[in-house]
Amino acid sequence: MQNPFETGHIKNYVLLYVSVVVIMILFFFATSLFHDVAVVEQRVFEQESKKEKKQERSDEQNSSKPQFKLLEKGY
Repeated sequence: MQNPFETGHIKNYVLLYVSVVVIMILFFFATSLFHDVAVVEQRVFEQESKKEKKQERSDEQNSSKPQFKLLEKGY
Protein backbone atom coordinates (compact mmCIF):
# COMPACT_ATOMS: atom_id res chain seq x y z
CA MET A 1 0.00 0.00 0.00
CA GLN A 2 1.29 3.41 -0.91
CA ASN A 3 1.45 6.38 1.40
CA PRO A 4 -0.95 9.05 0.02
CA PHE A 5 1.14 11.89 1.47
CA GLU A 6 4.22 10.85 -0.51
CA THR A 7 2.61 9.94 -3.83
CA GLY A 8 0.66 13.19 -4.31
CA HIS A 9 -2.81 11.76 -3.69
CA ILE A 10 -3.37 14.22 -0.87
CA LYS A 11 -4.63 16.71 -3.47
CA ASN A 12 -7.50 14.34 -4.34
CA TYR A 13 -8.50 13.94 -0.68
CA VAL A 14 -8.50 17.71 -0.13
CA LEU A 15 -10.59 18.25 -3.27
CA LEU A 16 -13.07 15.60 -2.12
CA TYR A 17 -13.37 17.25 1.31
CA VAL A 18 -13.79 20.74 -0.17
CA SER A 19 -16.41 19.52 -2.66
CA VAL A 20 -18.45 17.90 0.13
CA VAL A 21 -18.32 21.12 2.17
CA VAL A 22 -19.34 23.22 -0.86
CA ILE A 23 -22.28 20.91 -1.59
CA MET A 24 -23.41 21.17 2.04
CA ILE A 25 -23.24 24.97 1.90
CA LEU A 26 -25.20 25.05 -1.37
CA PHE A 27 -27.93 22.84 0.09
CA PHE A 28 -28.13 25.11 3.13
CA PHE A 29 -28.57 28.22 0.98
CA ALA A 30 -31.07 26.48 -1.31
CA THR A 31 -33.26 25.41 1.61
CA SER A 32 -33.13 28.85 3.22
CA LEU A 33 -33.95 30.68 -0.04
CA PHE A 34 -36.83 28.47 -1.20
CA HIS A 35 -38.38 28.01 2.24
CA ASP A 36 -41.69 29.93 2.23
CA VAL A 37 -42.98 31.00 5.61
CA ALA A 38 -46.77 31.03 5.74
CA VAL A 39 -48.35 34.07 7.35
CA VAL A 40 -50.90 33.07 9.97
CA GLU A 41 -53.62 35.55 10.84
CA GLN A 42 -54.34 36.05 14.50
CA ARG A 43 -57.80 34.93 15.56
CA VAL A 44 -59.92 37.17 17.73
CA PHE A 45 -62.46 35.52 20.00
CA GLU A 46 -65.45 37.10 21.64
CA GLN A 47 -64.75 37.87 25.23
CA GLU A 48 -67.51 37.50 27.76
CA SER A 49 -67.10 37.94 31.45
CA LYS A 50 -66.87 34.77 33.48
CA LYS A 51 -69.76 35.87 35.69
CA GLU A 52 -72.14 36.07 32.74
CA LYS A 53 -71.18 32.58 31.60
CA LYS A 54 -71.66 31.13 35.08
CA GLN A 55 -75.07 32.74 35.41
CA GLU A 56 -76.18 31.40 32.01
CA ARG A 57 -75.04 27.89 32.90
CA SER A 58 -76.70 27.92 36.31
CA ASP A 59 -79.99 29.17 34.78
CA GLU A 60 -79.88 26.38 32.19
CA GLN A 61 -79.21 23.71 34.81
CA ASN A 62 -81.99 24.89 37.14
CA SER A 63 -84.65 25.19 34.45
CA SER A 64 -83.98 21.89 32.70
CA LYS A 65 -85.57 18.62 33.76
CA PRO A 66 -83.39 15.61 34.39
CA GLN A 67 -82.59 13.82 31.16
CA PHE A 68 -82.51 10.33 32.66
CA LYS A 69 -85.07 8.53 34.76
CA LEU A 70 -83.66 6.20 37.38
CA LEU A 71 -85.05 2.71 37.80
CA GLU A 72 -87.03 1.93 40.93
CA LYS A 73 -85.25 -1.39 41.38
CA GLY A 74 -81.55 -2.04 41.12
CA TYR A 75 -80.56 -5.25 39.41
